[in-house]
Amino acid sequence: MTKPYPLTLFATCVWLFFHLPALLAQSNSSVQEYLDHIYPELQTLYERLHQQPELSLQEENTARLLADQLIDLGFEVQEKMGAYNLAGVFRNGPGPVILIRTDMDALPVRENTGLSYASQATGTNAAGEEVNVMHACGHDMHMTVFVGTARTLIQLKDQWQGTLVMVAQSAEETGVGAHLFFQNGLYEKVPKPDYALALHCNPYLEAGKVGYRSGPLLASVDMIDIEVFGEGGHGAAPHTTRDPVVLSAQLIESFQTIVSREINPQEPAVVTVGSIHGGTVHNVIPDKVHLQLTVRSYSNEVRDQIIEGIKRRCRHLGMAAGLSEEKLPVIRIRDPFTPTTDNDPELTEKLVGVFQKELGTENVQEMPKYTFGEDFSRYGIQDHKVPICLYWLGTVDPERVEEARKGGPELPSLHSPLYAPVPEPSIRTGVRTMATAALDLWSQ
Repeated sequence: MTKPYPLTLFATCVWLFFHLPALLAQSNSSVQEYLDHIYPELQTLYERLHQQPELSLQEENTARLLADQLIDLGFEVQEKMGAYNLAGVFRNGPGPVILIRTDMDALPVRENTGLSYASQATGTNAAGEEVNVMHACGHDMHMTVFVGTARTLIQLKDQWQGTLVMVAQSAEETGVGAHLFFQNGLYEKVPKPDYALALHCNPYLEAGKVGYRSGPLLASVDMIDIEVFGEGGHGAAPHTTRDPVVLSAQLIESFQTIVSREINPQEPAVVTVGSIHGGTVHNVIPDKVHLQLTVRSYSNEVRDQIIEGIKRRCRHLGMAAGLSEEKLPVIRIRDPFTPTTDNDPELTEKLVGVFQKELGTENVQEMPKYTFGEDFSRYGIQDHKVPICLYWLGTVDPERVEEARKGGPELPSLHSPLYAPVPEPSIRTGVRTMATAALDLWSQ
């Protein structure tokens, strides 16, 4: 008797030919169906997080909430990996390791959105002052998407194999959180990722859309303090002094020529003097002035060139002012600095294809570079090189975006007391894109 296997195999192939597209579509619809089920809980979580912000390095309650969410889902959670950094690991058989990161900290900003769930929280800053606190950079949205993605991927764990690493990070706003994570051995304590993903709210992009850029997306950031010394005296007798106020003014003017006259015009860069403090009264020339600068660029070479230009000007203008070697300006570059966020081109291309399939081509937009900084950059530049991609999540009512384009009211920027992401569809779009991105990478 002839065995039926060839016919069975043929029939199976025919069945798959006609039904595979539907099966693949069902996988994506599963994300949306489960998201429909949990969305009300996610919006409630978002409003709770928005009302209970915590400053950088003080995210104790926020970290506890996220850790409990991951533990309830079956993750192995390690906490306090530098400040309130935590990492959850879910092993689901052999396959790629995917890391998804959220930040947790808020800003010392008084909220003025008028939302029913607006923050009334206060906190104590590093100087010991009581300040209002607000999630003015959208980290509450990031955390909500983070939880929604974790819940969705665990619900659909029969559709993927590999390892999921969910990391919640302290102190992104101050640029030290990722540094603390790696000082405490993140990549030694969790499986080393094959890919690292993150998203960030965008205050100019319509809710329901995402934005991307291959290569450099966000700038490196340096915070620089300069003490400008002098020899004080009576304001009526400046010839008897070495005036640090005048020298500071010369330095500030000179710093502006670094970018305009020394950096290749094809290389974007910023040197901003954001603070100058010196003197106490009208008629006394002080002994010193304190300057605070921020420097931003997209390459180590340009960063080094700017810093060298600042040092050179401080030395030679100080000497021209008649200062001795001991009284030349002292420069302190804060450590750690924030490296350039450089999206891996191959990974970014893959994700763009996933997003276009999930949202439609019209809802996936290539974006320009920004000179904001993001310490997610550090997840890709450790000894274990990791392809990273951070993409933008649209959060603004499309009608408001259209009004602004036509000359109407300007859209509030990140860090504005008026910035208020639209919860829906922003949360849904974040979870859909992040979850489907992970599922696609596991299927490679």
